[in-house]
Amino acid sequence: MAKQSNQKGKLLFELDFLRRESDEDHPVTTQDILDHLGQNGVSAERKSVYSDLDTLADYGFDIQRRPGPGGGVWLGAREFELAELKLLVDAVESSRFITRKKSTALIGKLAGLTSRHQARALQRQVFMGQRVKSMNESAYYAVDAIHTAIAQGRMVTFRYFDFDSAKEKVFHRGGRTYAVSPYCLVWDNANYYLVGREPGEEQTRHYRVDKMAQVAVDDAPADVPRDFDPAVYTARYFSMFSGRQARVKLRCRKALAGVILDRFGREVMLVPDGAEHFTVTLDVVISPQFWGWLAALGPQARLVEPQAEAEAYRAYLKSLLE
Repeated sequence: MAKQSNQKGKLLFELDFLRRESDEDHPVTTQDILDHLGQNGVSAERKSVYSDLDTLADYGFDIQRRPGPGGGVWLGAREFELAELKLLVDAVESSRFITRKKSTALIGKLAGLTSRHQARALQRQVFMGQRVKSMNESAYYAVDAIHTAIAQGRMVTFRYFDFDSAKEKVFHRGGRTYAVSPYCLVWDNANYYLVGREPGEEQTRHYRVDKMAQVAVDDAPADVPRDFDPAVYTARYFSMFSGRQARVKLRCRKALAGVILDRFGREVMLVPDGAEHFTVTLDVVISPQFWGWLAALGPQARLVEPQAEAEAYRAYLKSLLE
């Protein structure tokens, strides 16, 4: 009688075994399934296993069979293909705002979506490179709280900090709490940023999520302008560093067309200027990061307007030489 106690869960035991143990390169036999059922206190006959596999196939599971020696059955198509899981693992690994501990946990969960044999290909990717990761374990949950605040149209509160040379948190404004109307979350340069505005402020600002502490959804309603465009806002910034907004005109060699379109989008207008050049007018935020991006283009790009910004760029380059 004891072996009959788990009969109701028999199909679930079989499905779980196929998910975990089988793939195209590692088919399982009917005897393997019977042994697994027996280890879990379920008695079964071969005919009932065949019937269960047909039931799973009729329901929509991709039950594959290979006859003959070395053959067997396996679960084919799954919710995520192995290539898709590898992409997700790489995204988690490259995300700076997710701590090493949380990255390992998430990759473990992703590995559970394929067979244990294919999961090894995902686990090995944990050791690809020594990417810099966040030291703020709560950032993962802060993103969820901010999404909730945006969805509910409410303000979000938090404390904001940097790290000193001793890796200790130093809170801005003496540790006082920020209260911000959240406009959106932006993913840029492997970091999450909250874009929003504080009450009474005219300027929209952004805050790195991994530098936020004690994030909470406030009861006060948020004030979000209807004409705010996240794409326009983020296109002006380089690595999300703040500065003064300006409209600049660049004269570039034609070889840079792809670089300009990749950075600013295909909506910008490239105006031919002679046989080998084009000009483009851009709304940007002037910062050392913008100057650095422009300098990296070398002599193929020149800032031609306005004159005041051209002089500022020249002063920036001179300061580097000095």
